[in-house]
Amino acid sequence: MSTSNGPDSTGANRVDLTLIAEMINHDARVLDVGCGDGDLLELLTRTKNVDGRGIELSQEGVNASVTRGLSVIQGDADADLRDYPDDAFDYVVLSQTIQATRNPREVLIQMKRIGRRAVVSLPNFGNWRIRLQLLWSGRMPVTRSLDYKWYDTPNIHLCTVRDFVSLCDELGFHIDDAVSIIGNRAKRVGRPGMLDNLTAETAVLLLSRKS
Repeated sequence: MSTSNGPDSTGANRVDLTLIAEMINHDARVLDVGCGDGDLLELLTRTKNVDGRGIELSQEGVNASVTRGLSVIQGDADADLRDYPDDAFDYVVLSQTIQATRNPREVLIQMKRIGRRAVVSLPNFGNWRIRLQLLWSGRMPVTRSLDYKWYDTPNIHLCTVRDFVSLCDELGFHIDDAVSIIGNRAKRVGRPGMLDNLTAETAVLLLSRKS
């Protein structure tokens, strides 16, 4: 499954992809779920020498990835992760995709099972601009990082950073690292708090299983 949240979330302008790459060790086994055109996998292969695999819903994304020499298959995050064995990867990545899955909770459970660590980036629907637009206009917000209209958005499960952190706690994840992104600026926050829930446009979290 792949989703784009506008010009700031694609290609070289995806700040979160660089941050995700920084969280992944060299020579790791990585599965990129919803890998799109393979931008992250290519970055990881080039800079971290990873053994990278990808799963992507759209045939166009699969074709583009394979053309770049990447190992990507067509598949659905909601249905196909259960086919992977336990501990098959060092990292499972879900970048800007969780809000477009049908069952985000189950997707995270499967990621926890098949990967020793998980890296998730997600748009923050609790950002103050979104709150203010909804308050004053009474209409579903459109922002620079979430530029879809309500009727054509692929985002079907809208959550805030606070919602996501709560779900991580419920599922037994430990937050090893977290970064709050505002525009092109990134701030390492450890564990996201109330201020990050208000100001972040995007968050990136590195997760592991609680011992």
